[in-house]
Amino acid sequence: MARITMREAISQALWEEMERDPDVFILGEEVGVWGGTYAVTKGFYDHFGAERVRDTPISEAAIVGAAIGAALTGLRPVAELMTINFAFSAMDHIVNEAAKLHYMFGGQFILPLVIRTVGGGGRQLAATHSQTPDAVFAHFPGLKVIAPGTPADAKGLLKAAIRSDDPILYIEHATLYQSRGEVPEGDYTIPIGKSNIHRPGKDVTIVT
Repeated sequence: MARITMREAISQALWEEMERDPDVFILGEEVGVWGGTYAVTKGFYDHFGAERVRDTPISEAAIVGAAIGAALTGLRPVAELMTINFAFSAMDHIVNEAAKLHYMFGGQFILPLVIRTVGGGGRQLAATHSQTPDAVFAHFPGLKVIAPGTPADAKGLLKAAIRSDDPILYIEHATLYQSRGEVPEGDYTIPIGKSNIHRPGKDVTIVT
């Protein structure tokens, strides 16, 4: 297995899924020409083109709203929000539309949407960039939240999220981008919603 950074693992997952499925596309602020705020999509614009790597205006509501519409018409958008703090600008779209549409239409629609965003405090980035509201989003029915802690989890869970028919908020911790770990090669996915037991026992349960 290759030993790579979490940033590289996330980039690999996106690239492989875009190569595998032409319905997968990326949209967000500076994801194209600039290559993403954290360089995750660097090189994607030149390879996949402007139709599948779309730079957007600075409007989280517009990004998520457009992604919801695209998902309802059969595409598999991966919408990037520069920071989870600004997900609150798109709160209605995320929790009242994306999370609820499958139910509200009696299962007639699926919503294969991934919202990638960066979280994690402790970096002294001022009030509007330093919150960690991951648990807030986990309390909304219909929305799945993924926050990987290792490069292997980052790749396997992102590939599974992109293939899922449900809306998923995928949170990347900014301080983990440079962390390294072994990542399986090939078509590697991790089931969403299934615990990984690292050390079995009978006295104490630690969930993290």
